[in-house]
Amino acid sequence: MRRGTRDPGLVGTHQEHASELAAALRSAVAGEVDFSAAARALTTMDASNYRRVPAGTVAPRDAADVAAALEACRAHGAPVVARGGGTSIGGQATGTGVVLDFTRHMGGIVSLDPEERTAVVRPGLVLDRLRAAARPYGLTFGPDPSTHGRCTLGGMIGNNACGAHSVAWGTTADNVRSLEVVTYRGAELTLGRDGRGAPPGLRELVGENLALLRTGYPEGLPRRISGYALDALLPERGVDVVRSFCGGEGTLGVITEATVRLVPLPAEPVLVVLGYADEGAAADAAPGLLPYGPLTVEGMALDLVPDAVGLPRGGAWLFVEVDGPDAARRLVRAADAVDAAVVRDPAGQRALWRIREDAAGTATRALDGGEAWPGWEDCAVPPARLGAYLREFRSLLADFGLRGIPYGHFGDGCVHVRIDFDLWTEEGVRHFRRFSEAVADLVVAHGGSLSGEHGDGRARAELLPRMYGAELVGLFGAVKDVWDPDGGLNPGMLVRPGRLDEGLRFGGLSGTDLTLVGVGRAAARCVGVAKCRVQGPSSGPGVMCPSYRATGEERHSTRGRARLLHEMAIGEVITGGWRSEEVREALDLCLSCKGCRSDCPVGVDVAAYKAEFLDRHYAGPLGLLRRPRSHWTMGWLPHWLDVFGRGLNAGMRLPFAARLAGVTPERTLPRVAEASFTSWFAERASDRPPALTLWPDTFTDHLSPEVGRAAVRVLEDAGLGVRLPEGRVCCGLTYVSTGQLGAARRVMRRTLDVLDPSGSSTPSGSSAPSAPSGSSAPSAPSAPSGSSAPSAPSGSSAPSDGGLPVVVLEPSCAATLRTDLPELLPDDPRAARLAASVRTFAEALEELAPDWTPPRLDRPVTGQTHCHQHAVLGDAADRRLRARAGLTGDLAGGCCGLAGNFGFEPGHYEVSVACAEDRLLPALRDAPPDAAVLADGFSCRKQIADLTDGRGRHLAELLAEGLEEEAR
Repeated sequence: MRRGTRDPGLVGTHQEHASELAAALRSAVAGEVDFSAAARALTTMDASNYRRVPAGTVAPRDAADVAAALEACRAHGAPVVARGGGTSIGGQATGTGVVLDFTRHMGGIVSLDPEERTAVVRPGLVLDRLRAAARPYGLTFGPDPSTHGRCTLGGMIGNNACGAHSVAWGTTADNVRSLEVVTYRGAELTLGRDGRGAPPGLRELVGENLALLRTGYPEGLPRRISGYALDALLPERGVDVVRSFCGGEGTLGVITEATVRLVPLPAEPVLVVLGYADEGAAADAAPGLLPYGPLTVEGMALDLVPDAVGLPRGGAWLFVEVDGPDAARRLVRAADAVDAAVVRDPAGQRALWRIREDAAGTATRALDGGEAWPGWEDCAVPPARLGAYLREFRSLLADFGLRGIPYGHFGDGCVHVRIDFDLWTEEGVRHFRRFSEAVADLVVAHGGSLSGEHGDGRARAELLPRMYGAELVGLFGAVKDVWDPDGGLNPGMLVRPGRLDEGLRFGGLSGTDLTLVGVGRAAARCVGVAKCRVQGPSSGPGVMCPSYRATGEERHSTRGRARLLHEMAIGEVITGGWRSEEVREALDLCLSCKGCRSDCPVGVDVAAYKAEFLDRHYAGPLGLLRRPRSHWTMGWLPHWLDVFGRGLNAGMRLPFAARLAGVTPERTLPRVAEASFTSWFAERASDRPPALTLWPDTFTDHLSPEVGRAAVRVLEDAGLGVRLPEGRVCCGLTYVSTGQLGAARRVMRRTLDVLDPSGSSTPSGSSAPSAPSGSSAPSAPSAPSGSSAPSAPSGSSAPSDGGLPVVVLEPSCAATLRTDLPELLPDDPRAARLAASVRTFAEALEELAPDWTPPRLDRPVTGQTHCHQHAVLGDAADRRLRARAGLTGDLAGGCCGLAGNFGFEPGHYEVSVACAEDRLLPALRDAPPDAAVLADGFSCRKQIADLTDGRGRHLAELLAEGLEEEAR
């Protein structure tokens, strides 16, 4: 490979040589070699605005594999990019040759020495795993970027990552003792101080340029991340080869092992939140706090957290962590703040820090719902200059007609910001370039660094001459050539880069299939921060992403699925469009839990994309025949239950019934109740005027009517009259989750006709779905005319029943009515009214019977918050109701793993059980013996019954039992 080439790929064409390279790699390495379209599509992007298509991927098992892979790539002229968590902001984790994925096998801790306060780690190790291993010894790894739950040590070293605690513990380079690396030409080096590990010619090159290295770097800049840290090679700085290597963005060598420094954890961390009048005042105040020894000095303004819940008065805040209450008191006295809050409670600190850590994703959505992107993400200036810089930066944004929300590490002078660039049009991209050049000049004028944390990559490397001058940047190129004379390691990064406005990932999303383009653009909202890849305790109370947590495969993460959909829309790597098997296979293990709808910082909704994809994938007569049998059985479950009722029980006892129904043999089919909830309700008399409509969902009506009966008992005890719709209703959930959107819309319209006949807009002949093609089963009965539906809150026109709230006991049905219904029927105003009137059981009691006193149950509870409740409905009212009833203990997060039809389908059982083992089953095992098992969802109760000896119950059942006990 020629020295000085720009962004080379394979010699010749990829198609011509890729198969030969793949064969050579398979014979050379023990790890996985994957040149499939799916593997390539999953690694075209990182967390930046850029996209490059690789030839293939290798997951090396050890250092020998790395060396063998590099030898094969060098022989075939293929460039190599080392990739960890893929969260690089500048495009450093993308490449056109072979991507080395270190997260699969090389993510372990080799050793941890608490006496020496060091650890030896592999490059694919996720930071939080190292921190968890060090915590029992009272130690931690100092640098802690907000992606600590998924970023890897190798990536942190490559970008010289920093994080919130860098004012106390420095950057990653400050915390690396030695490195084992392999160069592109196969040299195995151990890097350290005193010139140890320097490749031939490096020390001589430094000696020839001492004056330039002593004068070419800005002073007083703790967050100087841009370019190579060649000044670390100066004699007076110990000829520190390992420090000069950190921040090299994978362009110098490939790390196979690192020895890192650990630091003591603070004995009693206290979070002090200081309120200031505005952002500039907060920035001006930050340097004055540094003499008081803070561990962090983080800043954000009101436009990032407009509701400011839990924060002291002010228009901007500094989050300052100190060790101990005495240090906190001294800091508050010294700070010239409008207001202050001192938080010693760990839970309260976590809640406030979550605001800061989610800022990268939060800032990606503008306040008006528009899109904002990286591109000028993390510059840094001397802390004393930060206030002045921010004022001029805000002015520059206004001059360009752009909006962004700055926040970041104010104690280090580092600012993060996502900006609403128009990267979809040619003129918008030109505007993006002009702004980047202007703001680079502004940063340099303040003595700053173009990158203060994430590295230069494609986003800023072209602008480095503005910061360092042509001579020093030329020296960067000479150093690159000493380490990597063939230019094979991550070409186009830092040295001889391409233009910052080329290779953007937004191109190619156009065409005549507007739905395909729409899904592609929606998936492009994924900015790659990989919160969906978090595993273990770092995931907290969230849900996303249960299938990734079970398999550990990128294609089963929210990000991975979004990337595949993005590539499907572009059509370059994934060429099958809606018929793509790569996309279908990735979506097959999506549980449609909707966790990503709330937990993803930008609200990527893979459940909705999956429904759309399946609907298109199986469109047409041949597609209908290819649909899994479970789509016709469980997808149409409400229809079959209405038609056959408990007669289905006899059919389920027949030999091979499960196989005929498309159900995995490990599962037992649920039994249909002898009497439905609606039939029980029709036989009882009540003279109470109705205060609410109780939704008779399919699961409650036919499979667990005891839940409906319990809910009526509790609601009536609270003084609330209950009515049911005067006709058959269905939310359409099972049709949506199996991607039968036409049938879902017909079911939803039929339901709206039942609830609100005066506003009917149902097309003739579409009141109910037809039976599946080729089936002899009768069509679903037409909905009888009858009563109407609850309405939206004030401000919306009410339907004919006067606007009763609709109480839905099954969380998945409530979520469908709140979200899928108005999204699938956007032109029917009745859909929005019904969605707005939906209440959960706890919400209804709190809203309609605020003075009602629940029975005192006084017992612990365990279980899991339903994933749809977490993602769509919220559980605040449930937590308050449990507390009033004396039910103690928190419910686990995550997903039960059964997830409607998912856990019943062939090929899903092991993943379904793994999802339950992630958090639900451990919570049940760890619960006190007398704990009640709460599970409001039918699927959750079924999963618990299948996998344990226990029985899950709806909250309504516990309360009804308490009322009966009180009555006795």
